[in-house]
Amino acid sequence: MGFIEEGRQLIQDFVTPEIRSLDTRLTAVEKRLESLEGKIEKQFDSVEGKIDRVQTTLDTKIDRHQAHVEKRFDSLEGKMERNQAQVLDTLNRMENYSLILERLARVESKLQNVA
Repeated sequence: MGFIEEGRQLIQDFVTPEIRSLDTRLTAVEKRLESLEGKIEKQFDSVEGKIDRVQTTLDTKIDRHQAHVEKRFDSLEGKMERNQAQVLDTLNRMENYSLILERLARVESKLQNVA
């Protein structure tokens, strides 16, 4: 046997089984990694679904509260408009009352001058 043949034999006897063993182990690791990736993807989908449900619930609550606030705001706005109208009406009446008092004072003054 020559040196090259002994080298080949040595590779076949020692290195090749190690390579096959490493290949088998690498294949097992790859399968395990694929399994874990599947589990992670499943968990991610589950978490994403939960987030979507929470988001929907929150959106519904926010919409409901917003509608309530808008209703209250509209109610307050209506009350303010009514109060403003009442205040303006009262001011008008007070102005008319003031004009009447002025006229009355002038008439009384004329009456005193005549008498």
